[in-house]
Amino acid sequence: MSKETAFYPRLREMTDDWMDLFGYWAPSVVTDTLEEYRACRETAALMDFTMLRKVDLDGPGALDFVNGIVTRDVSKLGVGQIGYGALCNEDGKMVDDCTVAVRSPESIRFCGANDRDYGIFSAKAPPGITVREHTDATPHLCLQGPLSRVMLQSLTDADLSNAAFPYYTLRDDVEIAGVPVFMTRLGYTAELGYELWVERDRALDLWDALVGALAPQGMKVIGMVALDLFRIEGGFIIGGVEYDETVSPYECGLGWSVALDKGDFQGRAGLERDRDAPLPRLTSVRLAGGGEAASGAPLFANGAEVGLVTQAVESPFLGGATLGLAKIRGDLNVPGTAVVARVGGEDIAGEVVEHPVYEKARRKAKES
Repeated sequence: MSKETAFYPRLREMTDDWMDLFGYWAPSVVTDTLEEYRACRETAALMDFTMLRKVDLDGPGALDFVNGIVTRDVSKLGVGQIGYGALCNEDGKMVDDCTVAVRSPESIRFCGANDRDYGIFSAKAPPGITVREHTDATPHLCLQGPLSRVMLQSLTDADLSNAAFPYYTLRDDVEIAGVPVFMTRLGYTAELGYELWVERDRALDLWDALVGALAPQGMKVIGMVALDLFRIEGGFIIGGVEYDETVSPYECGLGWSVALDKGDFQGRAGLERDRDAPLPRLTSVRLAGGGEAASGAPLFANGAEVGLVTQAVESPFLGGATLGLAKIRGDLNVPGTAVVARVGGEDIAGEVVEHPVYEKARRKAKES
């Protein structure tokens, strides 16, 4: 049964169009998908991301402990920095894509989207390290878009400039409209953006302050259908679509995060095995049609099946053309490669395109 987040009472007043996302009710559409899309690309958009799983790990050696679980070498992160990567099972297959935020070497904040995360950490934690799951206790919002900093800066005395608060860092010392928040500067849209984590009993105070002050400036509350547009244009993956526990990080675009030059960590042997294996690789394809119906479609080249579309949308960035994330045979993962998608018995021409199609260098997110 789907759970309600702390922000559900406000969202319920705005929409009756809902979906289940990782076991929680999430709005599919709040106003209009294209209106929500434009807000994020041109002004700012607010979304409820409470459903991401949050695990705190505290105690002597916490950073080294987490480094022995995730694929990324997070031991290289300094205090206040965040690393993105994968959490794999013992065979080196995907459990979750995740972030690791270093509050101190003895205090790590992990964020993913799989209920198994907490169990993996708690089962392996050595004496002296506490593992606390606090997804519901710490709901959080994402504010994304080119005006997100300007809007937030009007509600806080903290310096949110690029120099004071760089990409993929955290802040523990910020109040937004008088509400203490844990902030990260990252997101899922390829735009400038922030996450705001708040104690549950202050969640609606934060919501009301943000919506009351920022909606008149053009900020829109958005749903998950718009988020799919951002993630596919931006090349972001999601569990259950681009990967499950049969898929290697090398197959779903996270091979770069596998640090085989660090010490032993969970799944290492399987990852060494898969590194040079002939696995399909994540890319983007543009199709002559099909729209959302192209999701899950097999891909062919020269008459042979060579991959599949994981999810497709009609991309506003491409003028409404069908754009899909896809996994394709590695030797064909070259922009310009002709492919055919079989959608409902119809063959639709397409090609592999630059991946991702939107903001590959992440300049808007990093440098704005």
